[in-house]
Amino acid sequence: MCGICGFLDPGGMLSGNDLLPAVRGMTSAIAHRGPDEERFWCDPERGIALGHRRLSIIDLTPTGRQPMESFCGRYVIVLNGEIYNFRDIRKNLEEQGVSFKGTSDTEVLLAAISLWGLEKALERSVGMFAFALWDKRECLLTLARDRMGEKPLYYGKMGSSFLFGSELKAMKAHPSWQGTIHRESLSLFLRHNYISAPYSIYEGVFKLLPGTYLQIPGNSLQRGEPLPESRRYWSLYEKMAEGVAHPVCESEEKLAIRLEDLLRESIRGQMISDVPLGAFLSGGIDSSTVVALMQSLSSRPVKTFTIGFHEDAYNEAEHAKAVARHLGTDHTELYITPLETLGVIPKLPTLYDEPFGDSSQIPTFLVSQLARQHVTVSLSGDAGDELFAGYGRYVVARALWQKVSKVPLGVRKKFGVFFPSCKMPFFCRGKRARRIEKMLSMLQCDSREAFYGAFVSHCADSSFYVCGNVDPLPIFSKEQILPGADFIAQMQYMDMMSYLPDDILVKVDRAAMGVSLESRAPFLDHRIVEFASGLPLSSKMDTQKGKKILRNVLYKHIPADLIERPKRGFSVPLEEWLRGPLREWGCDLLNPSIMLRDGLLNAQAVRKKWDDHISGRANFDGFLWNVLMFQAWREKNPN
Repeated sequence: MCGICGFLDPGGMLSGNDLLPAVRGMTSAIAHRGPDEERFWCDPERGIALGHRRLSIIDLTPTGRQPMESFCGRYVIVLNGEIYNFRDIRKNLEEQGVSFKGTSDTEVLLAAISLWGLEKALERSVGMFAFALWDKRECLLTLARDRMGEKPLYYGKMGSSFLFGSELKAMKAHPSWQGTIHRESLSLFLRHNYISAPYSIYEGVFKLLPGTYLQIPGNSLQRGEPLPESRRYWSLYEKMAEGVAHPVCESEEKLAIRLEDLLRESIRGQMISDVPLGAFLSGGIDSSTVVALMQSLSSRPVKTFTIGFHEDAYNEAEHAKAVARHLGTDHTELYITPLETLGVIPKLPTLYDEPFGDSSQIPTFLVSQLARQHVTVSLSGDAGDELFAGYGRYVVARALWQKVSKVPLGVRKKFGVFFPSCKMPFFCRGKRARRIEKMLSMLQCDSREAFYGAFVSHCADSSFYVCGNVDPLPIFSKEQILPGADFIAQMQYMDMMSYLPDDILVKVDRAAMGVSLESRAPFLDHRIVEFASGLPLSSKMDTQKGKKILRNVLYKHIPADLIERPKRGFSVPLEEWLRGPLREWGCDLLNPSIMLRDGLLNAQAVRKKWDDHISGRANFDGFLWNVLMFQAWREKNPN
């Protein structure tokens, strides 16, 4: 796990002597992603510079250093992430006559690209990664990202320079940087509490989509050509559409055996490390399954980590301790006081260098900080809910749509005309106001996909709160509807396309890398994703409860009574905090004069929401947290 950055500027604003200081500044900005080493590679004649911050995980010797040149001398690479099956690929390459200097996965990937070509090397690689590859012969820069979007990669064109980096911090350190807030992205953020790829908060700056690569010929920049479109080497849509069309027809017992075999293979590969390794453990189904299989593969107790809260409504530490005791792990738990939890908030605008509003970012940072005191790598249970239909909202949304869709659309839309969500009548006030707002927006949806989008939104009419009434950027298109899919499968697909990579994985990546911890997610092995895509609904859901097949695997290792309990999530008491210890902080950030001066948010409308919330007349904690996170970020990022 590392941080990468660089730029391509052939014949641009920087002279040969300026390349190294520019890339050094970019690389230093993401030092937290790789505290072990900082290195660069430049070709002044071609105007290319690559930077790398190293968090040493595999091959701790100098032979694992990056930027790294290929054995044939044609390619140079900077890689963030891990290729888990690199030993198998290395064996294949050695059989074809390739020799290696060290034992790193980076060297193996470079050799695979040199021998097999880019697409075949990507198709053969199992892992989480984002990399930049310079082809000296063709003067071609390639950016690539893993299939499910575990590792981040931003890019954009600034003047004659093409910039890229693991985080926006790196790009902003380049002399060509110009940042203009993209209002449509701001509206999207207020709606969903994150900004979905390919968009970013800045105009002209994008996130590379998962499962794609982008190629920039050096001479295209000199000619002033627009950036090309990325190319897809793996498609979640195709895999899920294939699974819907041809579901697996096997007994539940055989399916559970197959899933356990796949999980074991994934976890075995992700336990490869030359530094101490452990796992996050909440005591829920997903993390408990990962830890149970880790422990079965380990000859010593696995190190596990849990954060506890003194408030019973938010505490899962006791459940995690019971699971750890049963499995015999080396368990560490830390109970956090409200003051310690609140102390994380000032770090968030810098940690997440783009507006980010998932409040579970706070406990995620705290558990990452705890784990980093003992290990350098930690496995997690992320993606279990998306793959195996574990979210309770799937059942609720399906039931609501079945009722709503029976009412003619024309009748439903009249409710929105009479009662726009941003101007509800007096009888819609009170603590149910947020629920009524959402229901009004859902009634106007003409498809189940739009209905689910409204169902999971934090703000039904986000454009009303952005100056100029700017509509949010679209996340989904009609082309992304799975033909013949039931509503549960469609919701899973929508979450895996957006919510998972742009909320869950962003949250974990920035929190973990903020303390120089590598986080790995065994469920996101693409072979498991493809297997899950072909599962019939009956194997994922049992009446009103999801993750049926995962339970069948887990209960071979842990008694059901240690696991079965109401799902709490990883959350904090925002509603109470905003009325109590965060009230003064919120009032300062939502000062109408500041919002009016910035000209981005509808100060009067936002302040009305704030006043209704702190008075107790309504609960708008999710929406207000998004606005506060934007304002706090804006304070740290004025341009």
